[in-house]
Amino acid sequence: MIQELKAFLLRGDVLALAVAVIIAGAFGKIIDSLVNDIISPILGMITQNPDFSDVMIGSIKVGNFINAVLNFVIVGTVLFFLVKAAGKKSEEIK
Repeated sequence: MIQELKAFLLRGDVLALAVAVIIAGAFGKIIDSLVNDIISPILGMITQNPDFSDVMIGSIKVGNFINAVLNFVIVGTVLFFLVKAAGKKSEEIK
């Protein structure tokens, strides 16, 4: 059973997946920092309010949802442009 576990853990696809998960976690922190520390403050300077958590419709707090949606859109946009740039760079290398 130990040999099977060792063979499973040392297969190439398992190791590649482990590396990908670790890199994705680190890359996620970079993207979060870019959004929270750079893009959101710039949007805050433009709109005078980067935080919508106080927005309410009647007695329903929708501000946190608005913040989450905006964060998703910004992160998605940043990732789109980074993937596009990486794709063009890899085409140039070939």
